[in-house]
Amino acid sequence: MPRSPRLTVVVPAYNEERRLEGSLTELAVWAAARPYAVEILVVDDGSRDGTRALAERFAAGAPAFRVLALPENRGKGAAVRTGFAASAGELVLFSDADLSTPLDEIEKLEAALEAGAGVAIASRALPESNLEIRQAWYRERMGKTFNAIVRWVTGLPIRDTQCGFKLFRGEDARALASSMREDGFSFDVELLLLAQRRGLTVREVPVTWRNDAGSRVSPLDDALAMLLSLPRILRNVRRADA
Repeated sequence: MPRSPRLTVVVPAYNEERRLEGSLTELAVWAAARPYAVEILVVDDGSRDGTRALAERFAAGAPAFRVLALPENRGKGAAVRTGFAASAGELVLFSDADLSTPLDEIEKLEAALEAGAGVAIASRALPESNLEIRQAWYRERMGKTFNAIVRWVTGLPIRDTQCGFKLFRGEDARALASSMREDGFSFDVELLLLAQRRGLTVREVPVTWRNDAGSRVSPLDDALAMLLSLPRILRNVRRADA
């Protein structure tokens, strides 16, 4: 009988056919080396390329992997929410498909949970953070501007809400999934606000991070959509409190 996983890794994927196989191979090697059981949920967000087929072929030969598929493109938030709801791990990690944050950095996040944090999130914005490969200057400026507006509008005392590497206790991740509503890139803000409302202390952890030039976040269109989503997110969080 298979062991219950100690850790679930949720990997949202949209049109990732060109780089996904390398990431899945790295995940498989890393998971096999863990001293505990790991499940990896690849959530295909209605990709238009061969992402789903590639993930399903890989999972067919890797028992730790499972593929969940959204019938249409909904957004990164919808994919993460789906993975959280389907997870079985005592801990649940959300990781971007490009693995810009190396998987071994999870040890720092686990230490934060063991020290009393409710949620541990990777941060590129702390003095101790190690940006081995940086983004283009205009992307960094966009991220810092968005974060400053998020802190002003929401009151979240977080310097980097958007880094795609966040660790939760399993019961919290599954409970939060039931309240999450935001489908787009700004879902991280909603997720952290909901965690805060749940009474969870959010701890930012400095990590090593390597930019992947294949980012699909538009410096203009997606940045504007993320900003416009903030009032909606605040309304959703207030409803979740009611």
